[in-house]
Amino acid sequence: MSHNPKTVMIIAGETSGDLHGSNLVKAMQQIDPALRFCGIGGQRMQDAGVDLMAHASDMAVVGLTEVIVKINQIRKALNLMKCNLKEIKPDLLILIDYPDFNLMLGKYAKGLGIKIFYYISPQIWAWRRGRITKIKEIVDKMAVILPFEEQLYREANIDATYVGHPLLDTVKTKYARPEALEKFGLQEGRITVGLLPGSRKTEVARLLPVMIKAAEILVHKLPGLQFVLPLADTLDQAAVDNILKQSFVPVQIVHHDMLDAIHVSDIVIVASGTATLETALLGKPMVIVYKVSPLSYYIGKKIITVKHIGLANIIAGKTIVPELIQDEANPERIAAEVTDILNDKTRMDEIKTELNKITETLGQPGAAERTARLAYGML
Repeated sequence: MSHNPKTVMIIAGETSGDLHGSNLVKAMQQIDPALRFCGIGGQRMQDAGVDLMAHASDMAVVGLTEVIVKINQIRKALNLMKCNLKEIKPDLLILIDYPDFNLMLGKYAKGLGIKIFYYISPQIWAWRRGRITKIKEIVDKMAVILPFEEQLYREANIDATYVGHPLLDTVKTKYARPEALEKFGLQEGRITVGLLPGSRKTEVARLLPVMIKAAEILVHKLPGLQFVLPLADTLDQAAVDNILKQSFVPVQIVHHDMLDAIHVSDIVIVASGTATLETALLGKPMVIVYKVSPLSYYIGKKIITVKHIGLANIIAGKTIVPELIQDEANPERIAAEVTDILNDKTRMDEIKTELNKITETLGQPGAAERTARLAYGML
């Protein structure tokens, strides 16, 4: 236990980082309740006691060119945090994912002599592998969440420890299926399709209309389907309603209960990202969709080195669930993939079996506690 309260600055620029950051903060407070936290995050980190200096929702983007829209906000936040680093001189800087921003801030912090802990590695195994050199120069210690990442970093002489995946602690449902169906206004005995268009406004604007058109095709092919859409906390319902009202397909919107909405679904149409792994851990077959600006996609194709974009497929090292990218992420293809899985019980069962293996691959729960001990050991 520290006698003089230590200050930790923690940076999470995405919704998933906010969740994992909040759990890390709580775990560190269990070790030392006197710790002070400040930085960038969302509502969960604020609720955990982090003094927010900028909000993650102002900084979250998907795609390479999409960052241009928010470049001024991101630059302003970076300059603000540099000033705060200089003024506060925290005892530790914790960076969570969000690599471009965090590595720039980390470089500045390194110049001030501040210790740096990185939780949730940039996906250098997928693209921009050259960043490993920058990480080696800046980061003192890393906590990685995928089994193969530890060796990758250690081979580059970076102090990295595999802590397990934090979603193993957070992917838990609150309700029994009948209770959830009733709460969400869904009917027992009907096939339920979950729609997860992402947590960022631009992502939803690009993907939700496509998902809704796919739903229109599906109800003609498979009468009796019902649809549920768990609304991310970062989204404005009015914008979502505006898209939904342009269709004849009724969609039940769910607030705050995303995991239960996935759990009551028979199949999920999901935007590439953290939600794909949450869906996998709940054992639900899915169709992964990914769509960015044409320029982002062109650049991405040149620099991305992995065969898959969905974490379920990446961890498995093979295609378990279909991925529809860019032009393939169209209503007809999405509807066709969903129909094929729903109509083929053997394929459905095979997908569920493979998804269960992913859970086993990711190890044991307790990532936040293990990470907290590593981070606290640096104070």
